[in-house]
Parts: sequence; structure tokens; C-alpha cells
Amino acid sequence: MEANFASLEPSNCRAKGGSSGFKVAILGASGGIGQPLSMLMKMNPLISLLHLYDVANTPGVTSDISHMDTSAVVRGFLGPQQLEDALTGMDLVIIPAGVPRKPGMTRDDLFNINAGIVRTLCEGIAKCCPNAIVNIISNPVNSTVPVAAQVFKKAGTYDPKRLLGVTMLDVVRANTFAAEVLGLDPREVDVPVVGGHAGVTILPLLSQIKPPCSFTSEEASNLTSRIQNGGTEVVEAKAGAGSATLSMAYAAVKFADACLRGLRGDKDVIKCAFVPSVVIELPFFASKVRLGRNGIEEIYTLGPMNEFERVGLEMAKKELAGSIEKGVLFATK
Repeated sequence: MEANFASLEPSNCRAKGGSSGFKVAILGASGGIGQPLSMLMKMNPLISLLHLYDVANTPGVTSDISHMDTSAVVRGFLGPQQLEDALTGMDLVIIPAGVPRKPGMTRDDLFNINAGIVRTLCEGIAKCCPNAIVNIISNPVNSTVPVAAQVFKKAGTYDPKRLLGVTMLDVVRANTFAAEVLGLDPREVDVPVVGGHAGVTILPLLSQIKPPCSFTSEEASNLTSRIQNGGTEVVEAKAGAGSATLSMAYAAVKFADACLRGLRGDKDVIKCAFVPSVVIELPFFASKVRLGRNGIEEIYTLGPMNEFERVGLEMAKKELAGSIEKGVLFATK
């Protein structure tokens, strides 16, 4: 009797990786942000294939996360020799790789180490998935995004619509802290945060909060300060054991999901991000953007600001100009 192998044809098999969806790579998947980020991305139904890359410990993280009963297939990649395999064919690449901030460190202290890591990873992206949307988390974002842009320009693959620095944690903190003051559910609050992703460059536009609410000048000043120093608050509370990793992973997943919904063609997907900009005279600036099939479809102007915010904007611009220049110089030397 002839065996019937028809049922084993690929078309009849429920092949792993067969579900339609987006392909996402996380570079730095074994780190403090990378692990919770990888776990949360495995839960996203829009993803069919999740690539986890790092220079250490990826086999263990991959094995662990692959046991979750969600549809995304997980594959692990270890070390520079596997970077190209990790990146080939990806739709979205998220980069949390690098060293975390420790007590007493500024984001700039991180610069030389993390800028070098971002440069290497972006060279891989330029070669293997030049059309991917790239989300940069590695700090200092104000400088690492310009580094990435220079790498892509050098490779001839630069598309300003596809490069985004993740400032979503500033928005998440602004929503949380403002909701506390107002006695509201944070999920109902939306505060645009513009500028950059460090200290005074973080400018929450509390006057544009939704739902519309008013703050006393003291409340606005205290809230702005707390939002700007949110990262330091966590670094100090962890007392040497790390920086904001869990809330950062949550914010990064929120932002990555928005990018994927944009790629899918959803309408009116609007988030804040640090992007190549024409909104003000600086080459990069965090503002509200509309995400779509090509990445950034539209960058919104800053809108009406009160006097406190206008003063804050001038301070932010001054600080930001130096950080951007630092990134450009690093990548061009």
C-alpha cells in the first residue's frame, strides 16, 4: 500500500512561523530592558516572528520566552557573527542595547560606550534590512539617534521617516504623574512631551493635556521637574541595581505597537518620538508624529504654548543642540 504523504505537504502543515504578521528584531534582548521588552513583544498578536539578539545570554532568554503560548515564533541569535541573520527580513528593529545608567552617572557618561554599540548595530541594519523601521532606546537618545542617522547616510540607506528615538517613557511618566495630581485614571490622560529625552530637554506641554485641565504655576513647575527627573528618581531608588527597565520596556512596547499598527495601515496612530525634524531649527526634535505604512507620515507643529513652556523650550533647544552635535561628530570621525 502506497503511503499518502499529501497531508504532510507544507500547505497542509501548521508550520511554525506560518502565521501572517510582522517580523521584529530586538537588539540587546538579554539586558535589563531587553528581557521584559522581549516578553511583552511576544504577547503582541501583530507579530509573527520575533528575533532576539545579544552578545550574551540570548539562548536562555529565547528558550524561556519561547514557552509562552502566544502566536509569535521566537528565535535567538548570539554574538556579532549572528547579527546579520538576526536582522535579515525584519520589518521593525528595536534597540535597547547598551549599558544602563548608574547613580551619579549622567546620560552623557554613557555616551561613548552606547554610541559605539548603536553604530555597529545600525551598520548591520543598513546592510540586512535597510527598509525596517528603527526604534532607538539606547541612551543618550538625544545623541544616539543622530549617530544612527549618520551611519545610514554613510551607507546610502537613510530614510528619515524610518528612524525614531523612543521618548515614550517621558509621555508615560507625564500621564501618570499628571493623573495623580488631577485624581484621574492615567489611561484617560494624554500629555504631549516634546524636545528630547534627558533632563531639561524633556518638555511636557501640560497646557495641551487631554482631557483639558488647568494646573497652578506651582503644580506645573513641580510636575515638569518630576517628569524631567523621572529617570534619576528610579536610578536613586534602585541604589546601584540599575535604571528604569520595567517602565521603559512597557513604554517601548506601547510605542512599537503603534509603529506596527501604522505599518498595518491603521488610521490616526499618533505618538511622540525623537525624530529627524523640520518643526524647529534643530535637525532632531521630539514631537507628535503620525505613524503609517512608511513610518513617520506626518510631524506635527508644537501648537500653542504658555509662557512657562516657551521658556522651557529655549532651555531645551540650547541643551539639545550640543547633544545632537556630539552624536554627529562621533559618527563622522
